[in-house]
Amino acid sequence: MWNKERILVTGGASFIGSHLVDTLLKKGSFVRVADDFSSGALKNLEYPLKQSGTSFWSYNNLEIHRGDLKDRDFTRSVVQDIDTIFHLAALHGGRGYIHTHPAQCCSNMILDQLVFEEAQRKGTNRVCFASSACVYPAYLQEETGSSYLLKEDDANPFSRDKAFADLEYGWAKLMGEMALKAYHRQYGMKTSAVRIFTAYGPRENETHAIMALIAKALIKMDPFVIWGTGDQDRNFTYVQDIVDVLILASMKIEDGTPVNSGRPDRLTINQACQLIFKIIGWHPKKIKRDMTKPQGVASRAADITRAIKILGWKPKVSYEEGFQNTINWYRNHKDINYVQKNLDRLLLER
Repeated sequence: MWNKERILVTGGASFIGSHLVDTLLKKGSFVRVADDFSSGALKNLEYPLKQSGTSFWSYNNLEIHRGDLKDRDFTRSVVQDIDTIFHLAALHGGRGYIHTHPAQCCSNMILDQLVFEEAQRKGTNRVCFASSACVYPAYLQEETGSSYLLKEDDANPFSRDKAFADLEYGWAKLMGEMALKAYHRQYGMKTSAVRIFTAYGPRENETHAIMALIAKALIKMDPFVIWGTGDQDRNFTYVQDIVDVLILASMKIEDGTPVNSGRPDRLTINQACQLIFKIIGWHPKKIKRDMTKPQGVASRAADITRAIKILGWKPKVSYEEGFQNTINWYRNHKDINYVQKNLDRLLLER
């Protein structure tokens, strides 16, 4: 269905968005990107781009528009003549960023509503929303070493005992999901929401856990600093696996039903560090655990039963393969001397 489909990817110059753009172009789609470059970058779109003016670039079936999606005029212009929207644009970051920038995270609700409203006005056929595992109640993730897998119904906002999203960022994502369901009920718009669990991979920045750990290892930080005890665990999910879910959800879900994009297995931060050390071939003499930094929930992993049943999807990329790919990319694209001098800022700012 994607051949010659006209697609808008908001946040398409960002980490996940740029990988989604690559995949859609390979499928023969016309892709329009809308991005303000606050976390995304043109270099993530590795094409021989031709610039026209100060805010437009193009290459074959790819258009890139720079602008603020909270500006209604800009949003209205980029949704024009679009069949499908993948809405990934958001103010976001790792635990350090969302912990220290709550007001910016709240602004996502404005951005989301403008995109959805203009999409409906312009007759867009489908909208797929990049949601987050942060919609899930923190109390379900407080036990270190838990084997509990988060199910989509655990974040049902209409159940009084379950609507406890993780910080302002999680609440904003949950409100976005609710809005999509409302647009489906009222206007018949085909909508879907993918709850992304702890994404990592090439083009990610250092505010997220795996890239932060890789950066520290490649600059040979010693003592090597881990935020928290390191016993907190995540189901780190490789970026291409997440892209696959986004595309399948847009094809197969029409009523806004959310679906998890994660893994049922998990690694502790300590285990992730050991795997990174093994791949790099280096190990610090000492590990320091900084208990003053944001640590997030104790344990998080996804129940993917719904994704298997509805989408026929399972993650394909192992931790070993994904970590190796990410380390290779970081080595080839980052100035290690710059990273060493600016690491404290990189860990907290987008």
